[in-house]
Amino acid sequence: MKEILEFRWHGRGGQGAWTASEILARTALCEGKYIQSFPEFGPERMGAPVTAFTRVSTQPIRIHCAIYDPDVVVVLDPTLLKTVPVVAGINKEDDNIIINSKDPPAKVRQDLRVTKGRVWTVPATQIAIETLGLPITNTAMLGTVARATGLVKMESLDKIVRERFRADLGEKNMNVIRRAFEEAIQE
Repeated sequence: MKEILEFRWHGRGGQGAWTASEILARTALCEGKYIQSFPEFGPERMGAPVTAFTRVSTQPIRIHCAIYDPDVVVVLDPTLLKTVPVVAGINKEDDNIIINSKDPPAKVRQDLRVTKGRVWTVPATQIAIETLGLPITNTAMLGTVARATGLVKMESLDKIVRERFRADLGEKNMNVIRRAFEEAIQE
């Protein structure tokens, strides 16, 4: 792992971008890493674009600001691809772009006009609807983050998710995470 790994999450109010950021951070903390997780939003309403940030490090984290040069970008809502510059700051070959999309990664890369980074797609909305009965994609995106980065262990993620949600929702969300982990594809 790099000394510090920085994530930028893009979603809409109510979709759980910050919750996903926080769950990832708590999972990394559970594994002995240093963490930060915080949102960036003001008085936005449900459905307005929001951004959340996560930092994970093997050393204490001494900075606290928005992330402009992320190692990983996670997009919970594909409609943001046309309105928000989600790939801003992606400039390294080992960066990861993780998109909620049924499209193959090559098409998403072409649509976003990105040349750097690894593009991952996962049908997160479909997985969430089929498993949770709701189009809440944050935990599906966590499963893809776990696969794309190898940052956290599934056992640790299971522990934190079950602490965060009541028993029945914890089980359903872990099913979403596992399914997304398996179904995510990378170009």
